[in-house]
Amino acid sequence: MDKTAADLATAVAGIEDGMTVMIGGFGGAGSPIELIHALIDRFLATGKPSGLTVINNNAGNGHVGLAALIEAGMVRKLICSFPRSADPVVFTELYQAGRIELELVPQGTLAERIRAGGAGIPAFYTPTSFGTDLAKGKPVEEFEGRSYVRERWLKADVALVKAEAADTHGNLTYRAAARNFNPLMCMAAAETVVQASRIVPAGGIDPEIVITPGIFVQKVVAVPHPQQEEDLNLANAIYPEVA
Repeated sequence: MDKTAADLATAVAGIEDGMTVMIGGFGGAGSPIELIHALIDRFLATGKPSGLTVINNNAGNGHVGLAALIEAGMVRKLICSFPRSADPVVFTELYQAGRIELELVPQGTLAERIRAGGAGIPAFYTPTSFGTDLAKGKPVEEFEGRSYVRERWLKADVALVKAEAADTHGNLTYRAAARNFNPLMCMAAAETVVQASRIVPAGGIDPEIVITPGIFVQKVVAVPHPQQEEDLNLANAIYPEVA
């Protein structure tokens, strides 16, 4: 089955109001900038989608990528580990104004909640956050003399992911640290949309180096020269550009 999308607009066309969207990346590493910007373009043209819940490692930086998605008013709630990153001015201002919700999750717990969602594990126990405000209201159990907090899985309607290479069946590889959350999110979402630097024919990737099998991927779009969040911010870029 050929999963190649004709363009970025087609790739994000299925995202609707109120959906939960996982966005890969660790800062700029592995962040699908072009897919995010295509989603903003759709919102500006149609007013949809809005009211999104976004799951990401951080809250975006500058005025591009995730920060631009938040700045456009498309995000109702953010689930992340690092809302205070290099330049989180957009999120900070909206949060202080009460215009966006935040669910703060320790980074290891965030990764495991996503992994659990993909593996079909509805809950697990971790010592992380025990005795802190983050554990308030959550069940606690004792195992071998140590207290553990119960955490729930995280699943999404859609995952937006950046890959290095994909074949037409959706098998993926990643470049170095760009791997981070992306493979986990592919497994935890009902639909995975991928931008890949190159798309090769089926069988063009050695099965031994496939990181995400195509069974977890629904759409792949080619972005041969992806933008990097850090480079855009160094250039003081704003998306969309102000005329």
